Amino acid sequence: MEAKPAGELGTAPRARMGAWRFVVWFGTVSLLADFVYEGARSVTGPLLSSLGASALVVGVVTGAGEAAALGLRLVSGPLADRTGRFWTLTIAGYLLTVVSVPPLGVVGTLWAACALVVAERVGKAVRSPAKDTLLSHATAATGRGRGFAVHEAMDQVGALIGPLTVAGVLALTGGSYGPALGVLAVPGAAVVGLLLWLRGRVPDPRRYEDGAQASPEATQTPAPKPAPANAAARARRLPTAFWTYAAFTAATTAGFATFGVLSYHLVQRHLLAPAWVPVLYAAAMAVDAVAALVSGWFYDRHGPAVLAVLPLLAALVPALAFTDAVTVAVAGSLVWGAALGVQESTLRATVADLVPPGRRATAYGVFAGVVGGASLVGGALTGALYGVSVPLLITVVAAIQALALALLVLTRTRRRR
Repeated sequence: MEAKPAGELGTAPRARMGAWRFVVWFGTVSLLADFVYEGARSVTGPLLSSLGASALVVGVVTGAGEAAALGLRLVSGPLADRTGRFWTLTIAGYLLTVVSVPPLGVVGTLWAACALVVAERVGKAVRSPAKDTLLSHATAATGRGRGFAVHEAMDQVGALIGPLTVAGVLALTGGSYGPALGVLAVPGAAVVGLLLWLRGRVPDPRRYEDGAQASPEATQTPAPKPAPANAAARARRLPTAFWTYAAFTAATTAGFATFGVLSYHLVQRHLLAPAWVPVLYAAAMAVDAVAALVSGWFYDRHGPAVLAVLPLLAALVPALAFTDAVTVAVAGSLVWGAALGVQESTLRATVADLVPPGRRATAYGVFAGVVGGASLVGGALTGALYGVSVPLLITVVAAIQALALALLVLTRTRRRR
């Protein structure tokens, strides 16, 4: 048996705060972190351009960053499971992100700024599987759907505040990136301090899940079935239901239009002035937060059946968003925000219910890789079809989402076995 890192596993004292308080404090960490990196990402393109980057360079650098943020989780997830150092990886990942952002405005050279952009995304890859695993333990007691939903809603608050803060400082300083990004060091320092405090209070969040399993009535999420007798022999494999669920996620994501394509349509058809696009995006993020809370609440009462709404929303997006009526197209963008809220909260909650704790970080790493690959396919597919025929785009997306619904039904069947 592997040695367990002191202070991170079962030898730790009992958690000194309730599960809901832990979720809220962890949500505060994500809020502050989003304040930092979403603030920076809102001006990455103009910033790199001011240092001499071409559109190609901006595309390559930001694309490389997203590939790193998702693809490297295939490494960081298994590493977290193998070492048991969930807190260490979480803190290290957040630290890498918050120290990469403030220097962006003052480095003065293109290559250094590009390196910092990618480093910020690597930080997300390092922390995400470990962070989601820590959160999954607490949500076993609060209700998986509601716990992940509250976390996602708080996350989106930071995604709104960060870009607005950067925009405000840019306006006050006449477009100077140094102060606009330097101010993000304040919430960045708060992220690290809060994480260290939270680890001291709750060194072993698995206690929450252990307590929830001992008292199934403490949450409305059904208690997991007892492990079969041959569970030890199968412990190294991810469950079959997880792989079917990953296929469902890949299908529904591959048929999901990106906001980039939606906003391109709005501007190219002169439905919305470019200056209003960020405002619409902010409105979509607000809808995202509300949808996450609602879908999480229903998930805890009705289980994965609530996820059937995701393919329906995804199929509705292009039918609304790619019209030439501004109100209908704007409504399509808001539906896109609702679908994103379900994607980023309840989809993650289901992973925790399908995979036992010992393999959960690995599962989150694999899951992120699936979502990342499918997102790339979805963006390319909808962008290409948009240039050919909007009715064809709507038809193809509807067909893909019908396939996703079938895979969701198959997932539920295999989960009951």
